[in-house]
Amino acid sequence: MTAAVVAEDVRRVYGDTTALDGVTLAVDEGDVFALIGPNGAGKTTLVRALLGTTDAEGDVRVFGKPPRAVERARLGSLPQSFDPPARLTARELLDYYGGLYDDARPVAAVLDDVGLTDDADTWYEALSGGQQRRVCVGTALVNDPDLLVLDEPTTGIDPAGRRALWRLIEDLAAGGTTVFLTTHYMAEAERLADEVGLVADGQLVARDSPDALVADHGGESRLVVDTDTDAALAGELDYPAELADGQLTVYDVPPEEIGAVVAALDAAGAAYESLSWTEPDLEDVYLDLTGQAVTASGETVRRGETPLADGGQNGRDGGTHR
Repeated sequence: MTAAVVAEDVRRVYGDTTALDGVTLAVDEGDVFALIGPNGAGKTTLVRALLGTTDAEGDVRVFGKPPRAVERARLGSLPQSFDPPARLTARELLDYYGGLYDDARPVAAVLDDVGLTDDADTWYEALSGGQQRRVCVGTALVNDPDLLVLDEPTTGIDPAGRRALWRLIEDLAAGGTTVFLTTHYMAEAERLADEVGLVADGQLVARDSPDALVADHGGESRLVVDTDTDAALAGELDYPAELADGQLTVYDVPPEEIGAVVAALDAAGAAYESLSWTEPDLEDVYLDLTGQAVTASGETVRRGETPLADGGQNGRDGGTHR
């Protein structure tokens, strides 16, 4: 496949701060690439280098050209912070930004794409946070770009708005648009991306498909049971297990075998209050490779400090209660 974006050994230093430290990656046309990392990891600096809005050492190519040489109509971008005039309607905003291009898409079609047809004549300031972000995405779509660059597209919006934007990005990718997005929501990258890059302290520490990264670095699935059972039971199960602080953790249990573990608990007369099964995800990968977890606010928590509190954004958990 032809690469839409190529970055080779990209470096950017601000004073004493190294924002990018030799980043190399490529994104094929029609793919969704997600760059994952906490605030300050270098994500936004790389986005600016790709769009040609900041200078950087190394080689950056977009559709085979230096970013500033690419026809502007081929690119669409949404920065992390974007505040359009609040007293314009969604329709007026899209009409204004469409007027910056010679061959913009019909405003009605863009409104339909972002799910705002019914609220097209509502002032921007009167829209919900999720609706506002969809308007902002719409301003990046009015020129029908071949490459759409989204910097933290769902930060600060409600779960319903986030899911709506996910569906929109999926539809765009299905239509052939190349999407480069940054995020600190692991579940967002896992759902949307063909390939992800994990960045920490300005360096790309890993890059692959979500499934491959989880397989290589995610570790084992875990079945956690809150129980006061005897520790000897852990050694009687068919899977590696350990009992500590009132929790029995059973490792590498496929979901279809959870019932067998429950049956073993019942046969042993073990009382338990709840159990939950968790498979490894990109959060586990990031923790394994960097020793850090990323919270929903984009901050980092080092291994062994406090549990990750992310409002349910990261991970794929299932649980039953008794």
